[in-house]
Amino acid sequence: MNKDEIIAKEDLYSVGGFKKRQVAIVKGKDALLWDSEGNEYIDCVGGQGVANIGHCNENVISAVTEQIKKLIICPNLFYNDSRAMLLEKLVKISGLKRAFLCNSGTEAVEAAIKFARISTGKKEIIAAMKSFHGRTFGALSATWKKEYREPFEPLVPGFNHVPFNNMEELEKTVTDNTAAILLEVVQGEGGVNIGSREYFSQVRELCDEKNILLIIDEVQTGFGRTGKMFAHEHYGIKPDILCLAKSIAAGIPMGAVVCNEKINVPPGAHATTFGGYPFSCAAALASIEFIEKQELCNRSKELGEYFINELKRIESNKIREIRGIGLMIGVELKEKPVPYLHALMDKGVLALPAGLTVLRYLPPLVITKEQIDIVVEKTREVLQ
Repeated sequence: MNKDEIIAKEDLYSVGGFKKRQVAIVKGKDALLWDSEGNEYIDCVGGQGVANIGHCNENVISAVTEQIKKLIICPNLFYNDSRAMLLEKLVKISGLKRAFLCNSGTEAVEAAIKFARISTGKKEIIAAMKSFHGRTFGALSATWKKEYREPFEPLVPGFNHVPFNNMEELEKTVTDNTAAILLEVVQGEGGVNIGSREYFSQVRELCDEKNILLIIDEVQTGFGRTGKMFAHEHYGIKPDILCLAKSIAAGIPMGAVVCNEKINVPPGAHATTFGGYPFSCAAALASIEFIEKQELCNRSKELGEYFINELKRIESNKIREIRGIGLMIGVELKEKPVPYLHALMDKGVLALPAGLTVLRYLPPLVITKEQIDIVVEKTREVLQ
């Protein structure tokens, strides 16, 4: 099918809910994508943070192919070798104790909220302004953006929002019924807002002092995105509950909640049909192994620093600030970014918006320096 046929068919049969660009992507490899007309793009959307190891990684394809030949379906009613190995791997790389496997980021957050309430016997959750945690009811209740929340109110009770990076306001909001504080280390959807080391150290101390669980949402920042396996490692803290998804299985839908010894979930308190299926576990194991063997965390750190420094050399009165960590980068503009996103696409670069005025770059960690140079040059051209 050509572009017009694909677009017409999706528009006709899809319920909707997505704002789409007028391009049909049909092929990908590493940090490149191609559309139905054969046009090539450097991918700085990265599946909205999913494609950390690039598109169509051969190691993952091989692992999934072998697993599918052997076994696809194995519910949690039974034990499974691939699931057991992934659970062990997640515990080892996180330094926590146990994990729950699900299918997406919003499911990971939903599980974390339930785990916090059942483990503490308390009901209130504190989240941050400008946060994004998902669109199902519990995760949406923790999400800040009113455009996402208001059409579906009333939401789940017991949620409060405080300014990000503001310890004073956080302390004022804590009560004897606070079960957990739920935070992103870097607010991706909120505008690539980076939490400070001091703030997260104080939050960890507050949680320990008040017997509150610290939930860190690393759905977008996990698996090398920020230059560490997990972003909270930059600050020398550990969460009580760690929410993961997006790049965990190289594009196959998967999420995970990794917990310490404070979390106690009785049988039947939470479950999932598809979570931890063997083929998704095989994909996750291959993806994590690739990140480790190819040292993609270090690559993300080094290329991220290069990318940010090159962006800072752009002379444009449209730029207010450039910020980022690893290959999670935001260019804050003085106006809305959508026209520039379309201009970049016309020049062969795909990028994302964030917040109200931010151009966001989430390229695969396998992007090359030469491809970054092209992205920077095209960004310079559209912002002149």
